[in-house]
This record gives sequence, C-alpha cells and structure tokens, in this order.
Amino acid sequence: MPLTLHVSSPPKLHSVPVLSPVRLYSAHAPTQQLVLDSTIGQIIAQRRLYPLFQPIAMLTDGSVYAHEALIRGPDAGGLYTPDALFAQASEEALNFELEVACLVVILQRWGELKQRGRLFVNISAQSLIRLIKEGGLQPVMRLLRRWGIASRQLVLEITEHERVLDMPALVEAAKAVRQLGIQIALDDFGDGRSSLRLWSEVRPEVVKIDKYFTKNLSTHTDKVKTIQALQKIADIFDAELVAEGIETADDLRLLRDLGITYGQGYLLARPGDTPRTAVQPEAVAVVVNRQVAVYPEVRQGAQANIFDRLTIMQAPTIEASTHNDQVAELFLKYPHLHALPMVVGDRPIGIINRVNFLNYYSKLYYRELWGSKPCLQWANMQPRLIENKHNIDDLLGILTSDDQRYLNDGFIVVENGRYRGLCRGDQIVKSVTETRIEAARHANPLTFLPGNIPITEHIDRMLARGTEFVVGYLDLNHFKSFNDRYGYWRGDEMIRLVAKVASGHIEERRDFLGHVGGDDFIVVFQSANWADHCHHMIEEFNAQAAMLFDEADRLEGGIEAEDRQGFMQVFPLTTLSIGAVQVRPGCFKNAEQVANAAAAAKHAAKKSHGGFAMNEHHGARLSV
Repeated sequence: MPLTLHVSSPPKLHSVPVLSPVRLYSAHAPTQQLVLDSTIGQIIAQRRLYPLFQPIAMLTDGSVYAHEALIRGPDAGGLYTPDALFAQASEEALNFELEVACLVVILQRWGELKQRGRLFVNISAQSLIRLIKEGGLQPVMRLLRRWGIASRQLVLEITEHERVLDMPALVEAAKAVRQLGIQIALDDFGDGRSSLRLWSEVRPEVVKIDKYFTKNLSTHTDKVKTIQALQKIADIFDAELVAEGIETADDLRLLRDLGITYGQGYLLARPGDTPRTAVQPEAVAVVVNRQVAVYPEVRQGAQANIFDRLTIMQAPTIEASTHNDQVAELFLKYPHLHALPMVVGDRPIGIINRVNFLNYYSKLYYRELWGSKPCLQWANMQPRLIENKHNIDDLLGILTSDDQRYLNDGFIVVENGRYRGLCRGDQIVKSVTETRIEAARHANPLTFLPGNIPITEHIDRMLARGTEFVVGYLDLNHFKSFNDRYGYWRGDEMIRLVAKVASGHIEERRDFLGHVGGDDFIVVFQSANWADHCHHMIEEFNAQAAMLFDEADRLEGGIEAEDRQGFMQVFPLTTLSIGAVQVRPGCFKNAEQVANAAAAAKHAAKKSHGGFAMNEHHGARLSV
C-alpha cells in the first residue's frame, strides 16, 4: 500500500518539541505495531524529534542565503545527535521511517515559523528513491501546501553513508524532484562516499565541500589546490559550492578570496532553535574586510616530473647474443639513435653506445674478425635506469656524479623495471635545467620562499580587491664583495639569513614574504606596524650578518675586494636596505607598476644612512 503521511494540527509556537503524529504505511515497511514497539518508533510517536537550523551565508557580504535543518532527538538516553539516532534506526531497520519523520517535523516547524527563505533538508539516496517509488512526491507536496512552503524553497540534500547502489534510480528520482521545482544538493563531497560519478550523473545544483578540506585550509597548500580543482569541476557541471566546517577567520578569509560563494560553520553561526537573520558580527567583519588572505605556499624543492618535457625515443632492443653485424645494421637503419638497449625479456641489462661501437666496427678487418661474434663485449652492463615517474631531485645526484659516461650513453627509461625507451644525456640536462628554472619562479630553491609568480599573483589579488597595503623591497648592500671574498657557499648563508630574519618580523596570515632571486626579497605588508617591522629587520640582520665575516675583517670594519671596474677598494660590512611603497586603491594598475615603484624606493634606501626609504607619493617623492 502506498506511503501516506498524516499531519496533526499545528501546535502553538514555542511549545514542546513540535512533531505531529506520523503514521507510516508501506508494502515493504514493518508493521505499525512493530514500529511503535521499537525505540525509534516510540521517539517518533512521542514527538521527541525536533529540528535546529544553521545558516548558510554568502561569503561576499555575510548575508544569510539559506538554512540547513539538523535533526535532534531526546536529550536523555544517548540519542540526541543524528549519528546516534540513525545508528539506532539502522539496528531496528527503520532508517526510512526515521528519515520521513524528520522530513515531516522539519517542514512543519519551518511552516510554523513562517519562513520564506531557502531550506536544506538531509535525505539519503536510498530513502529518496524509495519515497519516489512507493508514494511519489505528492505526500511531500501536500505537506508543503499545508505549511505554506513554496517548492522552490526546498533543497533536498543527499547524504550518503554508503555508496549509491542504484545510480539510475537516483537519477530518475532527482528528475522527478526537479519537475516540482525542488533543487538537489550533494552533501560532504570528498569524504569518500560522495563520488565524482554521483556529481556527474545527478547534476546537483549545490555541492557542499566536506569540512576535511576547509579545516585549517589557510595552512595546507594541498587543500587549497583541491578546492581550486573542485571549483573547475563546479564550472563544468554548473553547480554552486558551499564550504562546510568554517571555524577560523583565516579559513573564512581564504575561502572568500578563492571565490567560494557560500559557507557554513560555527564561525558564521551555530545551529539554533530558530532561523537567523544574520551571521555572527565577527564573521561579517572578516568577510567585508579588505585584507587579502595569504595563500599557503609549498616550502620544498621542485618535484616536477621531468618526462613531461621529454620525448622518449622508442629504440629497438638487442640481446646479449646479437651479433656485431646486426648491431651495425641497426645503427645504420636508425641514424638518430645514440645507443641501443640490451634486454632479457623486457628487462634492460645493458646499453651499447653508438660512437664507441662504430669507432671499433669501422677499423680494418674488424667485420671479418668480429662481425659474427656476439656484441656483449661492447655493452655497458651497468646502464643507468630511470623510472618514468622520476622527478628532478632524483636525477640531480646522477648528473653531478663523477661518473659522466651516462651523459654519453644516455638513460634507459623503465616503468616498474620494464623497458620503455631511451633518453639522451643532453636532453635530461636540458630538461632538468628548464624545469628548475620554471620551479624557481614558483618557489626559490635556496630559501623555498615563494618566487616571482606567487609574488605577482598575490599583489594582483590585492590590487583587484582594492586593499591598501605596503610593499617592502629588501636588498643587501656590499653583498658582491662578501660573495667574491668568501665564495658562494657563504654567500648562500647570507641570503638565507635575510629569509630567516624577514620571516621573524612579519605577521603570519597577514604579511607575504617572497624571494625574487639573488639577494632581492619582497614583503607585502597588511600589518599596521609595517614600518616597525622594517626597522627591526634591518637592525637584527645587520647585527647577525657581521658575525658571518671572519674576525679579522669584522674588526677592520670591512673587506678589501675588486669593485665592478676591477679596482681594489675597501667595502664595509654587508647590511640590509629596505625600500617601501604605500599602495592605495586605484593608484596602480598591476603588480609590475608596484614592483617598479618599490625598486625606486629600494635604490633610495641603499643611499640612505639608515637603510630605509619610503615612497610616499607613488614615485613622486621619496622620504628617507
């Protein structure tokens, strides 16, 4: 018999838990007496379910976009939370009955409160399928009409505790729901149960990002990249994203700057008995504030796969028994090959260098004496094998080792030890060089600080938001003489000291530190006391940098070295200069203009006595 929902007359507002008596009938449901004898059945019959409402906010201005209804059970008995309720319902095989009862009480309460906003209601895929199959949506529509709720207000939020077993049925159920003007949302995407296929086939209007990806977002680069990937998928499927579990101002600010439209979490508002007209003032303050989030950056060397830049040569293979004449024929047939791999089955065991082999093969009488002999004597039986997923750092040791024959012989590319092709040594060197240069634009390999690309992107984001900020350009005075005198290793130590000191005088999550290259650094300040930070950087660096000089030079107050024209002169101890430019809304078009103004301030700072200069009027005048 079809499912029917019976709703009692609405109780007065502010009465005890508002749930009308529910009688559930279904051809496949337990008998009513069995339901009533169960713990869940008694909770339903005794009207001990009630909803709380948590707002979903617009991250552009902090206004309330919608509410999610969250069901609660009796305060006593350990069945207050949804997890406990549904665990008990699962034991009693009453999940469907509990979900329908939750739907009834939520709609009833929403209608009693005479709310006109959008309402998200949780329902499992299996229950939605069964609801459509056994009773259609007419009972639900009657509930909506009974309580004066427009169907366009309702969003059914699919929550999955197990993988969807009947995807076609769910797709059809979603179509039926949409025909009535009700939207579909997908809950907790990314928790392992809400799959990309589910998103692709059901095509929900809203997808809620699981709180795992939003918690501590401001300190996890991988989570930021995951959310950016979800944004691209949402564009493909024309869906809106809701970030769940927002609990800190830094995470909220970053989600806003990433362009996530909606958010939900304790920082915005906790669930309450009644819907809210506004979220917490502190959350609104974060959303409307012009401060720009500092994206977490990767603090490690480049890990790019160099084979993304290479074309692996498909070379024919030889065996240990292959004759020298056959090897010569292959080299003549394939003039572009620098070597031939020797294999046993599909496992490489050696490599024959083209130049070395042909030099001997072309000698007088060689073919007559050795042509029909096996080629094994000309093979390097310790070839360098590299997996096709090797990254740059894996190969640096090879390229800088004393044994350079691999640059001539090349490399055999393998996949799980099986032969896949050849690469020339010069190709590997070129690829490693290009990849490291590209990687340095993202993260400097010496300090692991953000490079030119992240610096530019951060400044452009601040310009786009109309934020007032300060850019400090850090540069060393008399660094070349120190580098020439003590060598690059100690020079690198000096550069790392700049990074260490600067990192200690910026405010995390507000100020951005980047390494342009060499001894040039950029700090983008949003902290109010930025000038104090600059002066403290200069003072601390100058004191610590002096200790990097040999004692004799330090006592002399400098070192004697050649200047850029080749003349000997005494250079003072290395010190730090900082040129600052104040960036106000509308005064600069792009990051390049800001960088040029900061560079001008830096040149003025290097000429000043205290090592600091500020560009007060965007290039019009410098204050020293």
